[in-house]
Amino acid sequence: MYRPQRALRRAASAGTVALLALAVGCAPQPEEKASGKASGSTAETCAKGSLSTRTAGKLTVATDEPAYEPWFKDDKPANKKGFESAVAYAVARQLGYADGDVVWQSVPFNKAFAPGAKTFDFDINQVSISAERKKAVDFSSGYYDVRQAVIALKSSKAAKATSLADLKGLKLGAQVGTTSLNYIDDVVKPDREPAAYAKNDQAKSALKNGQVDAIVTDLPTAFYITAAEVTDARIVGQFENRGGTPEQFGLVLDKGSALTSCVTKAVDALRADGTLAKIEKQWLSEAVDAPVLK
Repeated sequence: MYRPQRALRRAASAGTVALLALAVGCAPQPEEKASGKASGSTAETCAKGSLSTRTAGKLTVATDEPAYEPWFKDDKPANKKGFESAVAYAVARQLGYADGDVVWQSVPFNKAFAPGAKTFDFDINQVSISAERKKAVDFSSGYYDVRQAVIALKSSKAAKATSLADLKGLKLGAQVGTTSLNYIDDVVKPDREPAAYAKNDQAKSALKNGQVDAIVTDLPTAFYITAAEVTDARIVGQFENRGGTPEQFGLVLDKGSALTSCVTKAVDALRADGTLAKIEKQWLSEAVDAPVLK
């Protein structure tokens, strides 16, 4: 994806939350049905002193670089601003770590959920939970329900699309490895091969330069892009979530991590006490005016 993933993927009003809870990124790789249940081994205790973190007394959190808004603010994950930065610190506190105990690390989006040992305790980067990814990594329960959206220049034919059929003949693009690209392939099933870009910035440039008719990102990112970055573009619409389970972003952990159970308990507690909803309201915007494409 926006990542995302991925930039918004900064300007939409904080009241834009209602539909975003259903919304979408820039999230990446052949996504199967998302699962809100965590994977991984069970830790005996979640007390801070008993957690097997990479560095004793510290919690190492990873995300991609640059770190896009509204997920982060000013490309500074450690400033506690932006939806995912705020969530990361909330999880850390729930686990017993002070803000100063959180250490940030830069990890490319696709590498975060690729097979192999991880250098972080958990990664937060608009990564959608999927059965395919669970073969290589663990996930916490979902911290955000997401949808994917289509962006096109206001003056283009694509901007007038009202259905999936209207998108089939268009040249579409998205970040490589993302749910966004999967939706193009699996839901739109366009007549033309979609363009895949290493970063959302490249996809945005392609849209502005007319190299593609439209791009797909997660919905929060779409609102930011159209409000602050490509202001002559508009959100054409959003996709329905596939299947009965909504697509969700989850925290990524090493396969079989002893932390998975504790991190999941932390996320579940933050959802139950309303903290996640408050953070979403503060940092993500409403998506009430993005029609569903069918």
